[in-house]
Amino acid sequence: MNIRFLKYSIVFIIPMVAYFSISSSGWWTFSTVILVYALLPLLEFLFKPNEKNLDKAEEELVAEDRVYDYLLYLVVPVQFALLYYFVSVIGTIESTGLELAGRIFSMGITCGALGINVAHELGHRKGKFEQFLAKALLLTSLYMHFNIEHNRGHHKNVSTHKDPSSARRGEWVHFFWIRSMVMGYISSWKIEAARLKKMSVGVISLQNEMLKFQIIQLAFIAAIYWSFGLISMLCFIAAALIGIIQLETVNYIEHYGLSRIQKDSGQYERVQPWHSWNSNHTLGRLFLFELSRHSDHHFLASKKYQILQHHDQSPQMPTGYPGMMLLSLVPPLWFAIMHNRIANISEIEV
Repeated sequence: MNIRFLKYSIVFIIPMVAYFSISSSGWWTFSTVILVYALLPLLEFLFKPNEKNLDKAEEELVAEDRVYDYLLYLVVPVQFALLYYFVSVIGTIESTGLELAGRIFSMGITCGALGINVAHELGHRKGKFEQFLAKALLLTSLYMHFNIEHNRGHHKNVSTHKDPSSARRGEWVHFFWIRSMVMGYISSWKIEAARLKKMSVGVISLQNEMLKFQIIQLAFIAAIYWSFGLISMLCFIAAALIGIIQLETVNYIEHYGLSRIQKDSGQYERVQPWHSWNSNHTLGRLFLFELSRHSDHHFLASKKYQILQHHDQSPQMPTGYPGMMLLSLVPPLWFAIMHNRIANISEIEV
């Protein structure tokens, strides 16, 4: 019996700790923050990354095992249950400013780590059911347009100046957040408008996914306000924003300073493993459903998370995602470490 999938169940520690944080008081409300941005970076710093790949037979077996899909599906009810608990209690319990911040950050971390991250994996699937689940998860961070921009924009334009989600060398993460959020939103409208134009359908139409997304998100916010009050609504929006900023920080570290060569024809070279930063640090891989094996994901976006591989040609991060996200918040230190690594990346011709 294959029990490899059990290692990915570690991700459910995050909503469990988040529930504890939301229901606790004092500094305990920051338990999720401590887990994700203190304990995990420390452990990943202490342990070596694992570059081992599955062999061909193992890969074929694991790729067809539906249990890996069921783990992703389970995230959806868990995320919505936690969000329901959050909005139902956040406006009713007495909180100091510190406790309120801890609870919001705990929910926000879950919006990013479970909501957006799992939506990203499911958003690459072709089935209608999985596409629905992806959009439902993105709703919990009010970032439904990510499904359009990421799949039809980012993967096409990654590591070029056309991509809002690819950070440029010398760009501060704080400015990147604004550029990526604003330009990514605008890009989503343009991508959807172009699709509708090919279908000879007007932009003002219920076939416009961007228009539907705005209606659904506004209705969701209104439902929270109507059911739980103004405080709950504002706290939810704040938590969603934290989830979004986490996503954009991940975008920043994944492609920082890497660029594809533009040919004489104006087309860019095919996306290769050296156009994305990679991390083989085990805990980060498990907690994020292998998101940190990002080079292989961009090399072949249809690959399921459980069979993503390490590539020797891909540039390696010095630590896992949580630690790299913290490092990016200190631009001079980030530049000092990453620019040396960029300089050492060999140009590889295929």
